[in-house]
Amino acid sequence: MVEIKDRENTLLLETSQGSVVIEMYPDVAPKHVERIKELAREKFYDGIVFHRVIDGFMAQVGCPLGTGTGGSDKPDLPQEFSETPHVRGVCSMARTADPDSANSQFFICFGDAGFLDNQYTVWGKVIDGMDAVDALKKGEPVVDPDSILSMRVAAD
Repeated sequence: MVEIKDRENTLLLETSQGSVVIEMYPDVAPKHVERIKELAREKFYDGIVFHRVIDGFMAQVGCPLGTGTGGSDKPDLPQEFSETPHVRGVCSMARTADPDSANSQFFICFGDAGFLDNQYTVWGKVIDGMDAVDALKKGEPVVDPDSILSMRVAAD
């Protein structure tokens, strides 16, 4: 297990493929980090599937409908684009064509995706467990998708 430096800004995910640890970036995307923590503490993500997993690109999760069309009952967030690059392990918010439409869906990059830089809000990075992310069933949509069994803030 990797050393956790800031428990309040670290997520512990149990997925159907194994454990994942995400370091959050409150200095880069404070509103998005706050939303992710709020939803994790409400157990919103527990049982939600990775509905869109594209080999070499990213794994997307966070739709309560399992289709990529839903979100939480909370208002959408204004974008917090940054210079933080979309590289392997980066966690970034999914959105519609409206840059201020991020809500609960996010994705984890499998590799470098620089074409997303400054267009999607980066809020964290996987610091342990990318092997579990790599093992997620692929598809668009995914047949018999993997899921987040539980997602908790390490401080809780």
